Amino acid sequence: MNLNLSTPLQLIGRSGEFQRIIEILAKDGDLLITGVPGSGRRTLVRGAAQEVNTVILEIDCIRATEAERFVQLLAAAISENWEIGKIQKWVHQNSLEFFEFNAENELKLIRSLEQKQLWQAFASLLDLLEIMAVDLNQRILLILESFPHIRSWDRQGLWETTFRREVKAYPHVSYVLIATIAESSQHPDDTNDPLETIQLAPLSKDVVALWAREILHREGSLTFDCHSQALQLFLEAVEGHTGDGMAIIRRLSASRCADGLIREEDVQKAISGLLKDLSMIYESLLMLLPANQVHLLESLAIDPTDKPQSKEYIQKHGLSRGGSLQGALIGLQHKGLIYDAEHGYRLAMPLLALWLRERLG
Repeated sequence: MNLNLSTPLQLIGRSGEFQRIIEILAKDGDLLITGVPGSGRRTLVRGAAQEVNTVILEIDCIRATEAERFVQLLAAAISENWEIGKIQKWVHQNSLEFFEFNAENELKLIRSLEQKQLWQAFASLLDLLEIMAVDLNQRILLILESFPHIRSWDRQGLWETTFRREVKAYPHVSYVLIATIAESSQHPDDTNDPLETIQLAPLSKDVVALWAREILHREGSLTFDCHSQALQLFLEAVEGHTGDGMAIIRRLSASRCADGLIREEDVQKAISGLLKDLSMIYESLLMLLPANQVHLLESLAIDPTDKPQSKEYIQKHGLSRGGSLQGALIGLQHKGLIYDAEHGYRLAMPLLALWLRERLG
């Protein structure tokens, strides 16, 4: 395998997806990018946006707990990226009934607006994005992280579909929706103009090996001992997931390995310490899942299969048949905890799989 070692670390193994994102943004396209946390979704989008001279506005939809908060976060993102004097001029000319400024001269939504007024305020901010883009002579890219969370209050999809429809009408404004792997087959689509989707699948072992070697060399002049199974142990633990890989590498960099060589015991110690720290998070996660989903997740962790519905697998692990099993599979996919049938129902979080194996072993 030949890879250019001058390639930026965040693009190793992702150059095809990176180029496609650039092409989409350059032609005023919009995008859904999916993957597990730590797969590089935001990094790729931010890098691509820089390539096409784009101003990035980011909204964390986990914080958008209601429609009013969603509009407020959009207003805050605009305040952080444009001259306050120009925003004030626009407000005084167009939207005094919706917006005000706090002591720090930040754009704020007037509290307790009626639903109709909230809609009007939202529409006016979308207009402002195009005005801002023309003034800056740059494109505007809205990145909505974890965007499916708005559906907890946008149950009919009105805000989501309105947002997508309105942004599409502006020639200098685009958006990228960032979501888990589950969203690849769930986002609402206009069949006449579908939203392009890029899914970041796990990387191959040779790509991760190259990436890890480069990271370790640049960060601390460390390298895997070629006379041990250190690299193999690392690759088996992360299963193509650079987010989990980076977590282990940070541990290795802090451990001050003798002679700069990372040996098998160093990797094992780093993994064990990390799993111990993550244990409470994983325990809490299991407590939030229905019992049939926990049972299935544990089964897939200790005994991976691409046919969990088979009679043999059901009998072997004492799983429920029929609708209960199918419901558990769908539930775990929707939560982004396992991949779909196309990817063999693998656990999407390698360290969680490793923790479950150790816990059950």
